[in-house]
Amino acid sequence: MSAQDDTAGVLPPERPPRPWPWEHGRWRGLLLQAVVLAAVVGLLAWFAANAWSELRTFGYGFMDNTAGFEISFKLTDYTRESSYWDVLRIGLLNTLLVAGLGIVLATILGFVVGIARLSPNWIVSRLAASYVEFVRNVPLLLWILFFYLALLPTLPPTKQAISLGDALFLSNRGLFVPKLHWGDGAWTILAGLAAGLAAAMLLTRWARARQQATGKRPPDLLMGAAAAVGLPVLAFVAAGMPVTLEFPELKGFNFRGGLAIQPELVALVLALTIYTATYIAEIVRSGIEGVSKGQSEAASALGLSRGQRLRLVVIPQAMRIIIPPLTSQYLNLTKNSSLATAIAYPDIVAVFAGTALAQAGREIEILGLTAAIYLTLSLLTSLVMNLYNRRTQIRER
Repeated sequence: MSAQDDTAGVLPPERPPRPWPWEHGRWRGLLLQAVVLAAVVGLLAWFAANAWSELRTFGYGFMDNTAGFEISFKLTDYTRESSYWDVLRIGLLNTLLVAGLGIVLATILGFVVGIARLSPNWIVSRLAASYVEFVRNVPLLLWILFFYLALLPTLPPTKQAISLGDALFLSNRGLFVPKLHWGDGAWTILAGLAAGLAAAMLLTRWARARQQATGKRPPDLLMGAAAAVGLPVLAFVAAGMPVTLEFPELKGFNFRGGLAIQPELVALVLALTIYTATYIAEIVRSGIEGVSKGQSEAASALGLSRGQRLRLVVIPQAMRIIIPPLTSQYLNLTKNSSLATAIAYPDIVAVFAGTALAQAGREIEILGLTAAIYLTLSLLTSLVMNLYNRRTQIRER
């Protein structure tokens, strides 16, 4: 055996070359994070440098200046001499009006369509399914333009307006309804309404306890409705009828008096309602199907009708499934109301983040305040819905 062979097992093996830090998985991850962080910081610094000239003069003192422009639809007093704060107030009220009407109407329509999709009647269920699939697959903006540009212009002119009891008038210029004038002591009516609603809630709790004790449920819906309507009426009479109605009247080429609801508002509410209702209908359908069929079968064995099974057994349990996604649809409807700018409805985006911004030229202040308002509305809506969702949840021991 040679000398080379004798020393082969004595010499230590050669060490592999030491890897560079960036070749190690941990160090490579840290290096990439550092690069991304530096890029983000640099981008923010670039934005801050460009906005520095605006930030040096940041402030809302300009909001006290005169707006100098008219707003076509307003719920409170406003003139050209009003300030930008008044513009913000008018735009916010108009946005809340659209969002409130849309949420109420879309909820009602969505629940009706969602229940109709589960109807044993083949025609009813197919019609509901066709409505959902057709409407929700068309962009919301197209629905808004359709109602505003294609449907509302087909209404009759002012002199041939569709009337309902000489109190409501619908024409291509909008919807004209009676206007309420509140006199002294009108606050008692609101107090009566609050007392009636509280009485209706107490009656519902009493009827539920009575049903659990005796197996029979009193007519709490009828009694609650009588309390919610009767107490405000009694307060209205006791206060000397302080509320009067001003009816619209056709004078010349247009209606005078009453409350004029713009075609833009009608088109926007209709579009938001029928579009959002399709998603609510699917939420309601999935919530009802999420309830065990044994619950419905047990209710049927007790002799309850299909309507009673839905109202007393299925829907209360389905609400635990319905509420969380329903909250998201309410938030989407409120934010989608900003599409009102497409048809010149004076919401907060159109009059404040649009006209007022163009005149004042304070982009950061106006857009920041508008975003803060939408954020506040979303958080308040989520808070209310989460509180209700907490009440409907099953309490674990």
